[in-house]
Amino acid sequence: MITLFNAISIQMVPVDSDVFTWQGQKISTEQAAQFARDGVVSFIGHEDTARVLSGILGVDVPFRRAFGTLTPGEPVLVAQVTGGRLPEGATTLPEGVSLQFWLVTAS
Repeated sequence: MITLFNAISIQMVPVDSDVFTWQGQKISTEQAAQFARDGVVSFIGHEDTARVLSGILGVDVPFRRAFGTLTPGEPVLVAQVTGGRLPEGATTLPEGVSLQFWLVTAS
């Protein structure tokens, strides 16, 4: 099971010191779907994004407006929407909008 975010922030990193690092690797849609097949813990706070991700990844991605944290050493999947916002009610990506998938680990 992998944790899925549509964005990450420094406030999501629990740190006991003033220094942390994170590393990210861009991955393909196929690789992201493979991670998602084992199940996702969704922190996708936009219904339309969750719906579009469900179709692209081939798994149920629930809409969940909640705050999540990054566990040091545990990779998370980040689905970054680029090129604009999804229109209300979207079920697919509109022209000019894309998704980039990242595997991110904080330490």
